[in-house]
Amino acid sequence: MAGVLDSVDQRTRLAGHNRLELLLFHLGGRQRFGINVFKVQEVIQFPKLTRIPNAHPVVCGIANMRGRTISVMDLAAAVGRSPVTNLEDSYVIITEYNRKVQGFVVSAVDRIVNMNWEEILPPPKGAGNRSYLTAVTRVDDELIEIIDVEKVLSEVAGAEEDISEEIIEEADAEVAEVRHILVADDSSVARNQVKRTLEQLGYTCTLAENGRRALEILKAWADEGPVAQKVAMVISDIEMPEMDGYMFTTQVRSDPRLQHLYIMLHTSLSGVFNNAMVQKVGADIFIPKFDPDELASAVLKAMGHTHEDHGEAAA
Repeated sequence: MAGVLDSVDQRTRLAGHNRLELLLFHLGGRQRFGINVFKVQEVIQFPKLTRIPNAHPVVCGIANMRGRTISVMDLAAAVGRSPVTNLEDSYVIITEYNRKVQGFVVSAVDRIVNMNWEEILPPPKGAGNRSYLTAVTRVDDELIEIIDVEKVLSEVAGAEEDISEEIIEEADAEVAEVRHILVADDSSVARNQVKRTLEQLGYTCTLAENGRRALEILKAWADEGPVAQKVAMVISDIEMPEMDGYMFTTQVRSDPRLQHLYIMLHTSLSGVFNNAMVQKVGADIFIPKFDPDELASAVLKAMGHTHEDHGEAAA
């Protein structure tokens, strides 16, 4: 399994072509789940753990790996399923989300499949707010569930959502003609985190669950008149069902009515390829998730740039 996870260069060729690779795994039982290989550092057999007093119930303990201390969680228990049994025979998927490394216990690892984001679909409407699904797809005529790991981590570790007073004061001093931002993210937790940050800055926002929906919204606004009068900028996740952030950005840049929009890619992906991909697809900036002060500062800086651009255009 480690061998198929070694070559980052090979996988990055998929980025920008609306493609991804999923690592398929089990949480006990026949149901298979998926995780984007970009999030995976390695897969190991269940390691020796040190228990942590008063830890969250889903935290199995911490593992020492190559000088790093990594928290290991039972992913099945975290999403409300029966905890993984026979831990000694299980595996741990070491992942990086939001600039933090953690391990998830799974009962078995299946294989890696290469897919198109158009094959990754939003979860069924009846899933509800309590669902831990961020998307679903089909492999071998079986439904594969893709877990909202950001929701899991938010519940287990919590997330800082308030921005500092200095940044709020800076936002209050800003004079902006348009204080509305379009936010595209497939994770309901991530959308609400961004929404809360923007509201603290005095901005309103429209939320879209993927790049395809965000593009539809922008085109509808453009049909009504100059889109710059509707929205100040776009904040988009990269990993999204149906259309990822790279393809979304490429589509926006190809539409003369939208091509001048400021696009911030905001993602839990931490791969070294991101800055290169930002330039390749024409986004303005890449911000890793999720630090409310960093996001707020980036938004205010972006607004300054867009105001200057509009001023130069008018001149």
